Amino acid sequence: MKSSSTFDIVVYGATGFTGQLVAEYLASDYRDGGLKWAMAGRSRDKLASVRDAIGAPADTPLIVADSSDPASIRAMVDQTNLVLTTVGPYQLYGADVLAACVASGTDYVDLCGEPLWMHQMIEKHQAEAQKTGARVLFSCGFDSVPFELGVFFVQEQARKVLGAPAARVKGRIRGMSGSLSGGTAASAKATAAALTSDLSLVAIMKDPFALTPGFKGPKQPPGNRPLYEEDFQSWAAPFAMALVNTRNVHRSNMLMGFPYGQDFVYDEMVLTGDGEQGQANAKLVMAANAEKTGPNAPKVGEGPSKEKRDNGYFDLLYVAVGADGRRAAATVKGKGDPGYGLTAKMISECAMCLLRDATDVKGGFWTPGAAMGERLIKRLVAHADLTFEVEGLR
Repeated sequence: MKSSSTFDIVVYGATGFTGQLVAEYLASDYRDGGLKWAMAGRSRDKLASVRDAIGAPADTPLIVADSSDPASIRAMVDQTNLVLTTVGPYQLYGADVLAACVASGTDYVDLCGEPLWMHQMIEKHQAEAQKTGARVLFSCGFDSVPFELGVFFVQEQARKVLGAPAARVKGRIRGMSGSLSGGTAASAKATAAALTSDLSLVAIMKDPFALTPGFKGPKQPPGNRPLYEEDFQSWAAPFAMALVNTRNVHRSNMLMGFPYGQDFVYDEMVLTGDGEQGQANAKLVMAANAEKTGPNAPKVGEGPSKEKRDNGYFDLLYVAVGADGRRAAATVKGKGDPGYGLTAKMISECAMCLLRDATDVKGGFWTPGAAMGERLIKRLVAHADLTFEVEGLR
């Protein structure tokens, strides 16, 4: 971790839709917090326009940097303690930024939901990051912060009421309103293209333990078709983001020294209701998942209006099943559009927590939960419109 740079944080991609929301959040919520930060992107004129549009101070530093110009990336990285990048798909535009951060010992946070690329970057750079002190955090938005921390939180409850963490946790989406981001859709398309061009990558993509090098746990639920769950009295449908979130949860368990056990089983599904209507809803969720990378998917740089962002929400239920069958339950809820407004707050607070609260974390590739745990939960509750609540035994 560096501590003598010109800036604490550089927001790379500040002219993009989500990057602009991040810059706006830092400009408003940390205006008087002594934070030294800068906006970076390909065009100085666009950066200046965004700076003025979000009401950031006129003297907010602007840095011209382009992923196609490695020298400009290195110059940006050398000026800051942490790079917060929203420029995806990361498998297309992120490798040089990440490599520069690792080489210089600069902290790095992103919104990556691309397990293949994450697997490759961990394999390539982990040893060097540990050596230089760079702390690298992938998936610092709705992918996968509330899910990873939801498991962490319910396991803390399981310790209290069941006497030990549970080897089985179920993550269930009870409700959600919001938009898939253009960046998420673009990442899914880029991953599909990578799999088509190199079929050897399919096995990595299908592996629940793709992000736990050297460790393979037990068989996990496939979560690929609708089913009726008696314990929830509801139909459940596949969740599009489970492919990313489950991998991050298993990596978090490994990084923390397997507090959930080496036989830990975790899955995520969307609860759609009871009866024929619930079954029909589950089929609709399946159809919606298929459309998310189709021609009607949002474009990179596009996003919903402020009104739609403000009216979004998510409601996640976590159930830890003890060895004796007893269950501890907890919820994670967010007020605001998950994929845009809340994601901008979550990645910003991940960056702030890493810089200000988690100075003891050593270099290497981390998950937000494994690196910051309870410290990050406190920040998200205080600043980012998230709540973590115990629901007791079920």
